[in-house]
Amino acid sequence: MVEDPKWELAILATVQGFYEKLLQDSIGGEVPVPAGLEAISLQEGDGEVHATLERMRRWLRLLDQAITPAMLRRAFTAETDPEIAEAVLRYFTRKKDTSDVNRDKTDLVATFLYRHPRVPGQWQRRGYGLDGSLPLSPFEIALIEILADSDVPSLPEEHVQLLRRFDPLQEQAQNCHDLNSLLDSEIIPRVRELKQSLDSSFYHPGVLATIAPYNAAFGKKFDEFFHAAATEIRDFAAALQEQGGTILGNVEGVDVTVEHVAGLEESDLLKIDYSTALEKFRRISKLKQALERRPPIRRTSYFAVVPTPPAKASRMPGPKAPPARPSRPAFDVQAMRSAVTPQQISTEETKVRQVEESIRVFVRVADPKFRQVVPMRFFNLTLTPAEADACSADYLEEKSSRGSVARVLLRIVAVVARMTTELEELKRAENAPSLWKLHADSLLALLEVAAALSETAARVATETSASGNSAAGETIKTSLQRLRHRCDLIGDTLARTGSQTQTV
Repeated sequence: MVEDPKWELAILATVQGFYEKLLQDSIGGEVPVPAGLEAISLQEGDGEVHATLERMRRWLRLLDQAITPAMLRRAFTAETDPEIAEAVLRYFTRKKDTSDVNRDKTDLVATFLYRHPRVPGQWQRRGYGLDGSLPLSPFEIALIEILADSDVPSLPEEHVQLLRRFDPLQEQAQNCHDLNSLLDSEIIPRVRELKQSLDSSFYHPGVLATIAPYNAAFGKKFDEFFHAAATEIRDFAAALQEQGGTILGNVEGVDVTVEHVAGLEESDLLKIDYSTALEKFRRISKLKQALERRPPIRRTSYFAVVPTPPAKASRMPGPKAPPARPSRPAFDVQAMRSAVTPQQISTEETKVRQVEESIRVFVRVADPKFRQVVPMRFFNLTLTPAEADACSADYLEEKSSRGSVARVLLRIVAVVARMTTELEELKRAENAPSLWKLHADSLLALLEVAAALSETAARVATETSASGNSAAGETIKTSLQRLRHRCDLIGDTLARTGSQTQTV
């Protein structure tokens, strides 16, 4: 601990000012500071240093809960005063908090100090000791000086052995040749587990001096691969769009469109901690792999449009037109629905659950600006804000009112998506009666699924409204209207195209 309370007060005041400014920028407004902890009050001093320190520690603990590692990553730039970073590092190491969040913040600040030395290249300058051995690195010496007032315990031998595993991992990362191979190597989760196993030793200067250079080297390699993959995806999307295409590939059952690529914010993703953004990075990697399996797209300019020469007039009489086909009997949708078997309904229920999971995966990992537009195989499924919230909710399994509402909304969305997909398939199979029949059967089964779902949804809406949550009830009714409209469209389509495809 710091022996001089005034010195600790100065450190915490620096952290407090940095935190308050960071939070103000985040919320776009003033942060109400407790009485006595305003910058002016701290400058004047009231002679009660210990009391002020205690109030400040409580205030910083509260601010800590609002400041995330991602916010710190954005805040620490090349223009950040190193004095602020050093004060924040002192604060984190003195807390002796072994939680993932505090460790991630400490990790980030130490790496920032390594990436931005006061004198360019100073961390690489290291001579030999008089006995020919390598002395401490300049960065470790700097960390020892920065944390000199902290209570630094000795480093256990087993943790010294753990530190020796960073160099092989860094070498492995350097040998990767692209984003796919880097993510497939599982280096990121392995290093995270390694950092967790260091426990409180993580805050030792020697540990931070080992981890920060690794982070800097790995981060540089990762950023290089990520930008290359994103550039390749953008180029492919541009070429595809020139040809009039919209779907780049399918990732985990969800089609990725050129619109989603247009919304890819590389800089924002790279400012998120690798561990929390790992799923998004994997999706980009899988999309790149999907593109690599596709044949290259030629630009439109490579294709010359050759006009077809007009057919010469012939004096020979042309072939006789085929006789008009007799009219077909009407396709009885209601009678066909009554013939749907429980097995058909069960099959569709399974498909609907798969669609639910695909939509949930997309909404949970998508950029918040685009999560309401879910790319499907033939179309984009647009969600209402309430439906998007339900798809990403972590309380779907709750036996509560909000859990019931979320489950109903998610199921409606999935059934509408399945219906729309089968309708598109039906249109494409109009000239293939056997395929048309398969998709028609699926639609008939989906109508039965929708009928049961409508009853459940109506009951949940009534119960929710009766309990005082009329907004949730109205939300369900809005989604049900879309489901009923889709059911009506299926009935009309089957009745129309069914009559055309039936044999005499």
